[in-house]
Amino acid sequence: MDRAAAVPLAELLDERRYLLDVACWMLGSAGAAERVVDETYRRWYGLPDAARGRIEVPRSWLARTAGGICLGRLTGPGRPDGTAAGTGSADRLRNAERPAAALPADRARPGVRAQRPRPVTSYRHDVLARAVRDACAAQDGERLASLLAPDATALFDGGGKIRALATPVHGGRQVAASLLTLLALRPRTTLTTHSVNGRTGLVARYDHQVAAVISIAVTGRRITRVSIVLNPDKLRLWNQPPGPPERPSPRDDGGL
Repeated sequence: MDRAAAVPLAELLDERRYLLDVACWMLGSAGAAERVVDETYRRWYGLPDAARGRIEVPRSWLARTAGGICLGRLTGPGRPDGTAAGTGSADRLRNAERPAAALPADRARPGVRAQRPRPVTSYRHDVLARAVRDACAAQDGERLASLLAPDATALFDGGGKIRALATPVHGGRQVAASLLTLLALRPRTTLTTHSVNGRTGLVARYDHQVAAVISIAVTGRRITRVSIVLNPDKLRLWNQPPGPPERPSPRDDGGL
């Protein structure tokens, strides 16, 4: 995999925020802006791979597309997607989104379940997760690749709502390259270890908001699979503010 195919997390988040700002400014509604941005990314993933590869500045293409959708909604209330295309075109876009959203779902195919690696000890899992964090923080590609199995796989779940890699990345060095690019510790970006599904994983934050949750699967002494959740919808719970502390129950003093 060409390392340039991956995009730093900070750039992905800034891009989505920019599109939301443009759509909100044009439509005057945060909810409508979310729907426009979702449709924009559906159209991005609906393009053939070769066509996407020819777009030199994806952010500009996305901004023009979002603007066109907004104008369509402002001038053509009968066409919610802002185009004259029929339902068949919209169906193709929705179908393109579904594969992107389903990438990290191991349970989608029984064959994947059968290949699920046996769990290693919590200590070994924790050591590897922390080593990944340190290697990413140091941008040490050789160290990171040494932690990954030669046939390791990385799965990126953008849910069709952010410009994440749309296909799995295979091979230890290729996975290491994609992670180093995605998790480049630019200003306002942090990477910490955190419990993910009962095991130590990684949480990347941008502007103090959780932007990616990463889990790893380990076989023997190396990591065989890395799953990266970037879908904003799936990260909402991670970004909810903590609730108020519970008040202590009144003490039963027997009425005294």
